[in-house]
Amino acid sequence: MAKRAVHRRARKILGEEPVALVWCEIHKPIPIPPVDVHRAAGKGRLKPGHHWLLYVGAVAFFFVVIPMMLIDKLADQLKRLSRTRQRRGAQAGQPQTPSDARASASDRGRARDRRQDPANGVFDGDWNLTAGRLLLRWYGHSRNPKRLVMLARGRVCIAASPCRRLSPTKADDFRTVAEFPLDQVRVEGEAGQPRGFATFRLCFTDGSWLEVGRLAEPEDADHFLRTVSG
Repeated sequence: MAKRAVHRRARKILGEEPVALVWCEIHKPIPIPPVDVHRAAGKGRLKPGHHWLLYVGAVAFFFVVIPMMLIDKLADQLKRLSRTRQRRGAQAGQPQTPSDARASASDRGRARDRRQDPANGVFDGDWNLTAGRLLLRWYGHSRNPKRLVMLARGRVCIAASPCRRLSPTKADDFRTVAEFPLDQVRVEGEAGQPRGFATFRLCFTDGSWLEVGRLAEPEDADHFLRTVSG
């Protein structure tokens, strides 16, 4: 479970023992809002920050690993080049088969489906409702992607740590960034979801909803999901 410091801090913030709590994240990239909506909300961050070690690893991968991979594959590519040219010449005069046409149509259908869901399954898609406004401020409170959702007897609180830590689940400096009484929000989730894929939703009375995942601390996550599904 989360460290005792986390529970102690949660009790201090709530003024009572939390019914359930769990660290979670926006498990997909936040969609890009309309320019005027983003500007009106203060043009806040839409992406989390990263620890400096991540940038060091990215630089090392780009300048060391990638060149080695390219060198390793160069010989194979040269060998395949002549065979590829021969196949292209042989296929140039062949019409597209029905199966190829169906495959292309299927690809176009999937592309249309992606375009028809600009919210990417993150929220309901209306930036003017509660979930959309919450997303516009999500990383303004903290660049750390983790958020602590705490259930109390009469409200749901969302807290964030101001620091970018490698292990925010041990943080004892988090603070409340959003709070909703239970007559304004409902938490929906299913117990027994596969570890690593579990999600839950914050559903607001104005019809908007926000989905989060990447639930940390298995015992806390399981208890949280059992609580909201009961």
